[in-house]
Amino acid sequence: MSLSLLSVASEVFPLIKTGGLADVAGALPLALAEHDIAVRTLMPGYPDVMRQIGPGDTLCRFEDLFGGPAVVIGARLGELELLVLDAPHLYDRSGGPYVTAGGFDHPDNWARFAALSRAGAAIAQGAIPGFLPDIVQAHDWQAALTPVYLAVSNRPRPKTVVTVHNLAFQGSYPSSVFDSLGLPAAAWSLEGVEYYGNVGYLKGGLHAADLVTTVSPTYADEILTPGGGMGLDGLLRGRGNRLVGIVNGIDTSVWDPATDPVIACPYSSKALKPRARNKRALEAEFGLHREDGPILAVVSRLTWQKGLDLVAEACDAIVARGARLVVVGSGESAIEGQFLAAHARHPDRIGVRIGYDEALSHQVQAGADAILIPSRFEPCGLTQLYGLRYGCLPFVSRVGGLADTVIDANHAAAAAGVATGVIFGPPTGPALMDGVDRALKLYADPKGWRRMQVSAMNADVSWRASARIYADLFRDLTRE
Repeated sequence: MSLSLLSVASEVFPLIKTGGLADVAGALPLALAEHDIAVRTLMPGYPDVMRQIGPGDTLCRFEDLFGGPAVVIGARLGELELLVLDAPHLYDRSGGPYVTAGGFDHPDNWARFAALSRAGAAIAQGAIPGFLPDIVQAHDWQAALTPVYLAVSNRPRPKTVVTVHNLAFQGSYPSSVFDSLGLPAAAWSLEGVEYYGNVGYLKGGLHAADLVTTVSPTYADEILTPGGGMGLDGLLRGRGNRLVGIVNGIDTSVWDPATDPVIACPYSSKALKPRARNKRALEAEFGLHREDGPILAVVSRLTWQKGLDLVAEACDAIVARGARLVVVGSGESAIEGQFLAAHARHPDRIGVRIGYDEALSHQVQAGADAILIPSRFEPCGLTQLYGLRYGCLPFVSRVGGLADTVIDANHAAAAAGVATGVIFGPPTGPALMDGVDRALKLYADPKGWRRMQVSAMNADVSWRASARIYADLFRDLTRE
């Protein structure tokens, strides 16, 4: 049977992106279409978004949405069908989706994303004539009040799903904002949004949703533990079989080394030799000494969660072992400073670019030999999937979705020709360097390394299998 789904997300690639949530919100609707599920995606009308969608059609209006009028504009971007919440008093400002131009959280984020959820709930109950979705999928804390508003409405409503991309970000705000949310007094409770004396957006959504999904099976297990549950493990354990882990995929039409327009030379698993030109181009881009030794890469937020402090501390040891390092990303100033200092010590061995550049991330995946992802926790991760697709072998810690998507080059897997990367653990400095040594030993066997690259590039990192799981879950939910 065909279904209609309203997806509510704070960012959607290619319109705006700060992380993997945007990639999922942009790619999953296209994959679900193959399973006869029509998706419309509601997102905020940030300035960059409004410029890209053009005038569009006004589908519904809100006279007063958290301090001002707002409209929902219908637009299409390729195959994506979008509902853009144009609320200038909330979204028309400089800076990023969540932070000011100075790098601080927008002080009214509580209102900006409550508004997104409230609009989502209104649309889910018929605010747009002719559209009444069967399912609402709310992505992360920014949209997690959507099922809360629906649950307290005392009106017919669609089934609701909250998808957790990273439990560490929960949307917790002072209790003083509660009266402005438009929720009944009963919602200030353990069964509602109250969370240790604050308003918990994600907590409320996890409790109210009919189903909770997260972005890998291993992460679904990890968040049931006190160590991984970030204070929500008890609630999640109470959801029982209403919590499901489904590994992310990537848009393989965007991430395809055979057709990628921004890399120096196209290549494929069947024609791998031209990949060497991308390595030469990467050396030139970062001013690295040209040689045959390996280039290890980081493309990431430079944070403690991602374990990048471990790599920053290991820079000298990595160079001493004959490898070179390329780093693209931004994050914690101390880690940024460590990498910049390492570049100053080894200018032709370590290249650093502070900031994010989508095209450059493609070029790094096409030219580097291995991508380093030593996360302390990782719900799914998409970077390792890009690495697999581009033959940039993932070097990852044994956590979350990293463990679910990379096959370690242990003796048995290497002998069977199925290894796709290197997994190390625990995420500590000594374990990282043990893993680096193992990766360099594997690189010293060119035939074995190429065999791993081919296995990695032939791995199915698309949404094909996961979209089918989502589709089956959604259909089962609507039959209840």
